[in-house]
Amino acid sequence: MIRPRVLLMDEPTEGIQPNIIAQIGRVITALRDAGEMAIVLVEQYFDFAWDVGDRFALMERGQVVLEGERRSLARDDLHRRLAGIAGD
Repeated sequence: MIRPRVLLMDEPTEGIQPNIIAQIGRVITALRDAGEMAIVLVEQYFDFAWDVGDRFALMERGQVVLEGERRSLARDDLHRRLAGIAGD
């Protein structure tokens, strides 16, 4: 496909070595910064998602319970909320 408008990624770090995860992150960041496509990333590895994302939606049981742009969210609050959902 030439010039896709949306890239959907479902847990691209699952089962991948840490050095490869860093490379994947650099590629996602470069694609994001190019601004030519929307990237939808579903990821359980919080630090990876935080590093490459610019907008977040936190879901609980199929419902969005928190969303916003990175600059308007406190990293620690988002992480704590995510840990609380995972612990339920």
